[in-house]
Amino acid sequence: MAHFSRLEVLNKVVEVGVVPVFYHHDPEVAKKIVAACSQGGAKVVEFTNRGDLAYQVFGELVRYFVKGDPGVILGVGSVIDPATAALYISSGANFVVGPVLNQDVAKTCNRRKVPYMPGCGTASEISEAEELGAEICKVFPASTLGGPSFIKAVRGPCPWMRLMPTGGVDATRENIRSWFEAGATCVGIGSKLVRKDLIAAGEFDRISEMVSQVISWIVEVREEMP
Repeated sequence: MAHFSRLEVLNKVVEVGVVPVFYHHDPEVAKKIVAACSQGGAKVVEFTNRGDLAYQVFGELVRYFVKGDPGVILGVGSVIDPATAALYISSGANFVVGPVLNQDVAKTCNRRKVPYMPGCGTASEISEAEELGAEICKVFPASTLGGPSFIKAVRGPCPWMRLMPTGGVDATRENIRSWFEAGATCVGIGSKLVRKDLIAAGEFDRISEMVSQVISWIVEVREEMP
């Protein structure tokens, strides 16, 4: 079961402003990736449901960090059906993210008070997700949908929407600034932040540095905003 309440998870996502997204089949490597993100300041990390028996790797991560770094909030991504959501929630997922919106996944998460951040591509989908209880909606694939201009356009008539663009978000100052100036609540970043070349080289300290840098850019742009 989840170790953090829904409010604790959502508040931390908003506070930090970035959710690193990754998958790795090796539990030991996955532990190093999560540890690197945590050391960089990103305490909310999304492990994607991509490979065979991925939930077993996730279960090992949960058991490890509950004792090794209990402040880490682990969640699962790439969830498109309620059975998978339930499997990961029973394995300790503190939040569930999907590339699409699924009403049954929303119901499953709501029953367990676990945040659900579904993937949405239109204002109507975002509105439907909110009706189903989603506090933060994942805009996916964000760059293909129009980038920061999409975020700004949607929040024009609906300024209460909390959006997390994912897919095409770069770990650069200019790109991070553009998303938050457009009104993003937070961003999800995968391979541009948790880089495969750094993982292969064992340079996890570099990942920590990049995470820390992204968070500092978010703080910077937020302080400059009215």
